[in-house]
Amino acid sequence: MTSNEFLSSLFSLQGRTALVTGGTRGIGQTMALALAKAGADLILVQRNLDNQDTATQAKQLGRQVAVVQCDLADKEQLGELVQKITGEMGLKFDILVNSGGIQRRAPAENFTNENWDEVLQVNLNAVWTLSRDCGKHMLESRGVGFTGSRGKIINVASLLSYQGGMTVPAYAASKHGVLGLIKALSNEWSSKGINMNTALIADPVRSRQIMERIPIGRWGTPEDFEGAVIFLASRASDYVCGESLLVDGGWMAR
Repeated sequence: MTSNEFLSSLFSLQGRTALVTGGTRGIGQTMALALAKAGADLILVQRNLDNQDTATQAKQLGRQVAVVQCDLADKEQLGELVQKITGEMGLKFDILVNSGGIQRRAPAENFTNENWDEVLQVNLNAVWTLSRDCGKHMLESRGVGFTGSRGKIINVASLLSYQGGMTVPAYAASKHGVLGLIKALSNEWSSKGINMNTALIADPVRSRQIMERIPIGRWGTPEDFEGAVIFLASRASDYVCGESLLVDGGWMAR
């Protein structure tokens, strides 16, 4: 086996399909396109169908792409999403990347219930709903004795999964919740062919103070997350379950 064949056997996503939320811009878009570059077809969940940039770039790579409209803040739309994809559209997928998220900022004593509910819905409830429904699809599509690739669920969290931050109580609570969720689901599903993991990203809150603390000496770029998402989505991470992979330039080690 050549070195290229070995690397391909570990990291290639050829013949697999990834369902991605938050893939229209920034880190989410870069991760979606990284999966496409590694061979995966894409199902992009978008609130607004006007933005076709990620879909266009993935198609230029030779990938099949479906774009599905859904507002993660809408519980009814979200609850019907996976059935729409697997039923009406007749699509199957092997990978879920929950990258969609929002932020609201205010001093805790002034933080409104509306902002709290909105952030928890998009950042935690939507992650739970999609993890549950996509996990069920992965379990059913594999069945007893399935010997193919494992299902992979990757939830994007934040350094505020470990810290409280300032003026972002709902965001911190939601991201702490994501870490607990991946461990709970990993306990149930790892033996059934599904890996749950979290890609942990640096959340830029206080620019100068944060920059002074990052040992690597620079802000992270969207491209810094390409290797992490391919690793977690591929066979290379088949024995990695319920873990958080920190992509933070050394922030948490400081």
